[in-house]
Parts: sequence; structure tokens; C-alpha cells
Amino acid sequence: MNQIIDRPSQYGILVIDYGSQYTLLIARRLRELGIYAEVIGSSKKLPPDGLDFMGIILSGGPDSVMEKNSRSIPDWVLASKKPILGICYGMQLLVESLGGGVRSGKSREYGRSTLNLTENSEEWLQGLKREQVVWMSHGDDVHDIENDWNVVGKTDDNVIALINHKTKPITGCQFHPEVQHSEEGKEFFHQWVTKACKAAQNWQSQDIIEATKAYIKSTVGNGKVLMAVSGGGDSTVAASLAVQTLGPKNVTAVFVDNGLLRKNEVQEVKELFRAIGIEDLHVLDREQLFLEKLKDVSDPESKRKIIGLTFIEEFETFANKQGSDFTHLGQGTLYPDVIESAGDGSGAKVIKSHHNVGGLPEHLNLRLMEPFRFLFKDEVRKLGIDIGVPQSFVGRHPFPGPGLAVRCLGSITKDKLDIIREADNIFITSLKNEGFYDKIWQAFVVLLPVKSVGVMGDNRTYQWTCAIRAVTATDGMTAGVGDLPMPFLVSVSDAIVRKVNGINRVVYDITTKPPATIEWE
Repeated sequence: MNQIIDRPSQYGILVIDYGSQYTLLIARRLRELGIYAEVIGSSKKLPPDGLDFMGIILSGGPDSVMEKNSRSIPDWVLASKKPILGICYGMQLLVESLGGGVRSGKSREYGRSTLNLTENSEEWLQGLKREQVVWMSHGDDVHDIENDWNVVGKTDDNVIALINHKTKPITGCQFHPEVQHSEEGKEFFHQWVTKACKAAQNWQSQDIIEATKAYIKSTVGNGKVLMAVSGGGDSTVAASLAVQTLGPKNVTAVFVDNGLLRKNEVQEVKELFRAIGIEDLHVLDREQLFLEKLKDVSDPESKRKIIGLTFIEEFETFANKQGSDFTHLGQGTLYPDVIESAGDGSGAKVIKSHHNVGGLPEHLNLRLMEPFRFLFKDEVRKLGIDIGVPQSFVGRHPFPGPGLAVRCLGSITKDKLDIIREADNIFITSLKNEGFYDKIWQAFVVLLPVKSVGVMGDNRTYQWTCAIRAVTATDGMTAGVGDLPMPFLVSVSDAIVRKVNGINRVVYDITTKPPATIEWE
């Protein structure tokens, strides 16, 4: 593969985000098919530099095309003459732009529906079932499109659900093929990508490794990297890959103990890096500094920003003390981190700021090296295994960069952090002992800013409440509730209340993502 500067592939499918909760799922589904996909915001006036896109997908979104300030199609999209697929709102935008009508409230469909394909479907649709279950989520729908469009699919409610333009390589679907509830969704994308777009597979495991190494080499060149590591899978794999690409003399791993870590985290990080052959790990004890800066801070965004800035300051101080010629700061930033922080320049709404997204202060004479900025977590996990990082480390549950600061709701104190550490350790140890750990994507304890009355040993208590959370997921963009047996949950609750002084009540979070995020802050 050719060397790259900003992205891990020179060609793929472009996904334009109109605010749908499922937009990142579109990119995921395409990558699962072996096709690189990249998400950009709908406000982009020009196509992204350096990406030879083979097709364009317009996502769904909360807008209505009949609203005055609704988002529109950038001029360059239709001018590109590339195959275009509009999903839900994206379909309605295409109809409005190219002839046809959109109406409100005539046929609202939410959830499961049945799509019936007509016999005059396009060639690339021929391999799909003529009747299939699809997932709907719309209040508006299209009508009066006979002059410019062929209707190739309707639902049982007679709603137009799949159309092709008569003279242009453009398709619109009212349903959401990206969600798992659409039974033919994966095949739908496969047919469109390979037959309509004629795009070849370019996103296999070895392609990802070569592209990522090429990014590291072209970004760093003859420089040296100060690698910020947390002991989590993302930064660990990034550090290992950087060492393999640049050599151990050009990569220095630095781990900041900010006092917001899990129980025994520092020792486990040291053992982890010895296991992957990185002996030169610098551990900075900065617990007191971080706790002082977070004193009386309750707002979650403020916590994240304080932690992010303090991390950067500590790396800067370390670099200056070393008196070395570091040129880059390496981080394990992931694609979802960038999107949720609106760090992609798309104008997307900020879900939450990630401590490692947003660039570096101008006075810091280091440039960023983020090899996973365009990757999802499951892609990084697979990459880690392929380059030799032990499964036991790659498979660790994700841990947020701000650490326990975002799991201690409200103000932070060392006493509260110690309480969370003990409770979390009981929960995670129990999951491992009972064989549930590898069946859960992420699990943790949250300390709530709520006290409740309890009774222990015939005495009244007034102590903290904690929530335990366990979710299933593939990449963290969506998440289901961990299916843990009630006897197990009761056992964990009993152990926490008995062994952790300060907690007298345990609740279980059974909210999916969306509408909630996985972390509470």
C-alpha cells in the first residue's frame, strides 16, 4: 500500500452524517464487508482531500426536509456523479432535490416492518429476498415520484421504501439497513458496494496493519515519539505497533498515575508492558496533583477538560526534563472518540469530550501521532492480536481515559475513589470467577452522589449508593444490557455492601446505548 498522511486508505465509501444515531453503524457495516468507510459532516463544502470515494451514503437524521433550516446536500455530492445511497432522511433529501414530494405524518413507521421488492428491481438488488424484515424510524415519507424515480420496494403499509433514479446511479431507502434488525441489511450493503459502486475489498486485517504502520512511518519520519499509555488496550496496541514500526529507541512510553485508576492498575500496567517487550516504561506519580485540580469540580465536561489539559502538561514537563528530541506525542485515540467529541471538523454535536481529542496547545512543540484515529475498538483489538499483543490484555474491558473521575458522579475525593476501587474490584473479580467477564464488553461500578438509609447490625446507616453496569457491544457505538443472572447480581451486591465501607445500596443499570451512553459521565 502507498504511504498515507491523514487516513488509513486512499479509497472507500464516504458516509455523510445528518445526525442519525446510527451513522457510525453504517461505516461499521461497510468495514465488516472489507470496504473502508469514512464519516464526514453534512456541512462540508468540498469532498475530503486524499480520499478517492467510490460511492456516497447520506445518513438518516432528525431533521425534516420541510423545515426551513434543515440540512441539505452539499453541491459536490450530486456533481460527483458517483453512486449515491440515501437512507431515511437521506432518501427524502434526494427526492426533494431531484424531483418528487415529501409529506409529513401520512405514514409514520417505527420499528419492525416488512419490505416487499418489485420484480423490476435494479440488477444489484436481484440477490435479495423479495420479502424481508426491515427497521423503520420515520415520520415523513416520499410520494409523487413517478416522473423521475422507479419504485422498487414498498412496506405492507404501502409506504414507498426503496427507489432508484431513472437516469442517475442513485438509490433511496426509507428503512435502516445498518441496524441488525434489518435482516438483509448486510447483503443490501454488499450488493450496493460491489455491484453499484464496483468497489473492491481493501479493508482486510493485513491491509489495516500495513496502512497503520505506513501512517506511523510517514507521520513520524525520523522523529521520536513520546507515547502516552494508560494500560488499556488502545494505547497498548498503539505503543506496540509504534515500537515495531519505528524501533524501541524512537518510542518512549509514559504512564501517568493520576490517582483515578482501578485497583492494582499501576502494577498490572508494568507487567503488561514487560509482556509485550517494552521495558522502558516511565511511571509518573501524580495523584496529588490531579486531585487538587479536581477539587470541588462536579461538572463532567469540566472534569474531562481539566484531566486532558493536565495530562498534556505532564507530558510536556516530562519531555522538557528529558531534554530529548521528541517530535510527536502518541495517543490511542479511536474513531468514536473523535466523532463523539466532534473532533472531526464535521460540526457534529458534542456527546462528550474525550480527554485525548482536540489537538495540542500551540506552545507544545510536539505533533500528534494517532494511528487509530480512523479505527473502531474491535478493529484495534483484532490488530493487537495479529501483531502479537496477548489476548488477555487486548481483551480487557475498556477503561475511560479520565478514569474513575467520570465514575464518581459529583465532586471527587480520595475517599470516594477508594470506595469505587474496592467495589469495582469485587464486581470485576466476580465476573471473572463466574465466567462472565469475556461475555461482557464492558463492566464497572459508578458511585452516585446519593445517600440512602440502611440498616447493618441493627444500626441505622446513611451511606452512598453505587450502580453496577455491564453492557454488550461490538465497537461501543451502540450497547445492549449485559444478560447477568439475578442470583449473580444479588451475590455481587451482597459482597459490595458487606466489604466496602461507605456503600449500603447497589442498583443495576439496565439502559441501552442509545439513549444512554455507556459511561455515566
